[in-house]
Amino acid sequence: MVLTIEKNLQVTMRDGVNLATDVYRPADAGRYPVILMRLPYNKEQPVLLFLAGDILRIAHAGYAVVVQDCRGTFQSGGEFDPYFQEANDGIDTIAWAATQRWSSGAVGMMGASYYGATQWLAALEDPPALKAIAPFITTDQYYEKWTYQGGAFQLGFILQWATATFGVGEAVRRLSHGEATDADLSVAIEAGDEVADRYWHLPLSDLPELADLAPYVSDWIAHPDYDDYWRAIAPCEYYDRITVPALNFGGWYDLFLGGTLANYQAMKATTPQKLVIGPWVHGYNGGVFAERNFGLLAHDGVADVTNDQIRWFDRWLKGDDNGIETEPPVKLFIMGSDRWREEQDWPLPDTEWRKYYLHSDGRAGSILGKLSTESPANEPADSYVYDPRDPVPTVGGATFLPGLFVAANAGPRDQQAVESRTDVLCYTTPALLNDLEATGPITLVLYVRSSAVDTDFTGKLIDVYPDGRAMILTDGILRARYRGGFDKPEMLTPGEIYRLEIDLVATANMFAAGHQIRLEVSSSNFPRFNRNTNTGGIIAKETTADFIIATNEILHDAEHPSYLLLPVIERE
Repeated sequence: MVLTIEKNLQVTMRDGVNLATDVYRPADAGRYPVILMRLPYNKEQPVLLFLAGDILRIAHAGYAVVVQDCRGTFQSGGEFDPYFQEANDGIDTIAWAATQRWSSGAVGMMGASYYGATQWLAALEDPPALKAIAPFITTDQYYEKWTYQGGAFQLGFILQWATATFGVGEAVRRLSHGEATDADLSVAIEAGDEVADRYWHLPLSDLPELADLAPYVSDWIAHPDYDDYWRAIAPCEYYDRITVPALNFGGWYDLFLGGTLANYQAMKATTPQKLVIGPWVHGYNGGVFAERNFGLLAHDGVADVTNDQIRWFDRWLKGDDNGIETEPPVKLFIMGSDRWREEQDWPLPDTEWRKYYLHSDGRAGSILGKLSTESPANEPADSYVYDPRDPVPTVGGATFLPGLFVAANAGPRDQQAVESRTDVLCYTTPALLNDLEATGPITLVLYVRSSAVDTDFTGKLIDVYPDGRAMILTDGILRARYRGGFDKPEMLTPGEIYRLEIDLVATANMFAAGHQIRLEVSSSNFPRFNRNTNTGGIIAKETTADFIIATNEILHDAEHPSYLLLPVIERE
């Protein structure tokens, strides 16, 4: 099939601003359903354009694919104000696409990350022409699970995004519009190249690069609680207004996995939904990592994401009775066995929620802690010192750090170096006699005590290999002031005992016989999350001069049975 490609059509929004838009459509005369992608990363970038599906293949399948630079980015006019602009601009673009001479009037949306956000934000306004969406590695709101997690600022992701990923592109755009000089571009490139050093800059509220290239980040930092600022742009607050079917894609190591799962779970009762989760990180949908190879089946091209998208849109935009509604709605890549598997729901209906209790003689910091299904008796607490001047370094996991596109700093990484630190506690099962599958949400319940009025607690789920490798599966954090909710911070009373629930998000892993299950507990994971100063103050405004060292304790006795809740799957 021959395609017609139209570049930089000017689509006018309700306030008169024009957004640059490309169209890829069959050359044959006719009316075709439309697939819309709206992104702020430059629609001329092939890598980002094809990140979550092959748009040329989709066009060849009988669709008009419309790709648009978001307001205030690259060749579009206006000012970029993330999230707040996308509902209206999405509605206006959908209406434009539905009325073109080559359009059937039915519109779908697809795309990854931020252009997954543009889908949900448009969908919550329920535009009549929008018939289906296919969001990829995106989330259900832009506070928890995006800008913050567990109340901690996602420093690694936000700073990398605002400088190296988006900031340099913004400087290029300004230069092309005569709004910046070569010197300005050099400053932006330097900030992107040196982002690893910028992670240490304090106070966080005073980063010159952010003030110039991404001023909206200052607003995000100024709203550390889940307040009305965040609620106004949270799709999860308006699920009752969303009626479009959604094909949700996520990755076990994607930093937005929790939001992907939340969208599926919340919407499955009211609109058709499908869920596909691969062993992917944010921005990389392959299966080969620096320290782990999940095999050929893990690659999104082999898994054929584009085929899933085409079949989804064929059903909802063309009305094809292709049987997709009668198929199992969930498809998961089970790590360890390294195979895809179809399921009837998420969480899996036959899940056994099994508690693995923490045990030690008070020396879990030297990898002597134990993890078992036996309830604890009288055991001494484990304590460690958390010094924000020397935080636990981020090693793999659901990160978005420099080196992303070679998958070097994300995904499955060996944690042995981290576990040698005195401020990291480890609790490990004996070697497993049989394979054990854990597939589902992961929760860590800790009974804690601290010398500080506020501090963080982190948890990591680890698969320990017989040769000693300790490969991260998933992790989480909770800023203690948010133990009662992200909208109501409350300080600790030093020396008092508190029960904390830490969301470790989810995984799907087969722990093979001979392997061990390990839990790591600490109080930092830097630079993935910003450091808690332990003062109880406004962390973003504090410097090293404000830091307080905290002595933190993990209790695991009969009255305070700390445990890891695993979703165990046992099948014949």
